[in-house]
Amino acid sequence: MGAKKTKIRTNNNCSELLSLTLVKEMMQLLSGKWKMQIVTFLLENGKTHFMDLQRGVEGISATVLSKELQELQQSEIVARRVLNTKLISVEYELTKHGKTLESLVLSIASWGAAHRKHQHDNSQQV
Repeated sequence: MGAKKTKIRTNNNCSELLSLTLVKEMMQLLSGKWKMQIVTFLLENGKTHFMDLQRGVEGISATVLSKELQELQQSEIVARRVLNTKLISVEYELTKHGKTLESLVLSIASWGAAHRKHQHDNSQQV
């Protein structure tokens, strides 16, 4: 049986078919409190050491960050590289495939800003 499809209307009033299965898979891949924050931080900062990433993603523990990074590596969104230095040093960066998430992150941020403005404008009318 094929993927379930739903018709939606887009901003420019053209019809598109979306696969609910693909949306579900994407949400499972990037869901949770931390993954999109990690991806966004790496988009903004490029190659990053573990501790810098932990400091940059406010509130994440080392254990959770390590687990989330492993999952993002398995999905080929993040690459891990052990640097040849005296002390063990590990660097993380988005893969070429991971960088394709930039347009999604920008769209989510844009929608978030518009939603915040909408909420603010509506609270002023009460």
